[in-house]
Amino acid sequence: MAKKDKINTKLTDEGIFEGTDHSTLEVGSEGGLGRLDAYLTAQFPDRTRNFFKKLIDDGLILLNEKKVKAGEKVSPGDKIDLYIPRPVESQILPQDIPLDILYEDDDLLVVNKPKGMVVHPAPGHAEGTLVNALMHHCMGSLSGINGEMRPGIVHRIDRDTTGALVVAKNDEAHLKLSEQIKAHSMNRIYVGFVAGNVKEDEGTVESTIGRHPLDRKKMAMNVKNGKDAVTHYRVLERFRSGAATYMEFRLETGRTHQIRVHMTSLHHPLLGDPVYGSGKNPYHLEGQALHARSLGFIHPRTGEYMEFEAPLPDYFNKLFNVFR
Repeated sequence: MAKKDKINTKLTDEGIFEGTDHSTLEVGSEGGLGRLDAYLTAQFPDRTRNFFKKLIDDGLILLNEKKVKAGEKVSPGDKIDLYIPRPVESQILPQDIPLDILYEDDDLLVVNKPKGMVVHPAPGHAEGTLVNALMHHCMGSLSGINGEMRPGIVHRIDRDTTGALVVAKNDEAHLKLSEQIKAHSMNRIYVGFVAGNVKEDEGTVESTIGRHPLDRKKMAMNVKNGKDAVTHYRVLERFRSGAATYMEFRLETGRTHQIRVHMTSLHHPLLGDPVYGSGKNPYHLEGQALHARSLGFIHPRTGEYMEFEAPLPDYFNKLFNVFR
């Protein structure tokens, strides 16, 4: 079983955070005027700076008995209290499920997720998920930043969406990949079939997206507490029948159901979409016809830009045969 750090910020009667090991450190003469996170990294070279930054942000590292920021300067004589989370066993069952791996090294892997596979365990999906397969393949060597039930998961795609997804094997890789997503610098391109004939060759949908106020299974645009969402789209192919359009989508943000919601707002829902579509399914699709085709990012260790392309799923070729 894999082990990860579980953070519990509840204080015991003795003032110690539950689930942590407490130690103290006094800053020596060599520690003057440096950042707190940098100082700790120098003292514990087996730990990363981002590891300490997260603990500081979570209030598990105190400077002179006070919560501070990671960039706080330390001086000789300062007292540092560290509450390091103890490892706990993950309850996720590793399963020998075949993976279509596009790339793998010591820091990450890129997989081509099949249709119908849930990314991580959730109520009703305790087994058969991508994470179950990853736990077996990686022998538990996955980042723990995203919580006990989502080891290694940097970003998600819907169960019935296929395609490229990057997985982090350690916390350092996870943090650097997540930073690229937040900075909108990770290149994520999807392709899919939408209903009807899209007249505009290209365009952009900008809105906020949040949970639908009445139907909790849906997301909706411009609702209270929604987050910014930007989708760029362009037509790749139109068909004589006008029944569908083959399109490309480039994401600036990655909100839940983003492409599905944005295309529905243009009155061109994705074919087969059981949530946002018309309810009709003349092509006998198992969920929305959407595929994460390309994924590009800066490698967290080497600094090299890498791009991967996931082959189109077989059912896409069947749709081409129907429409062409």
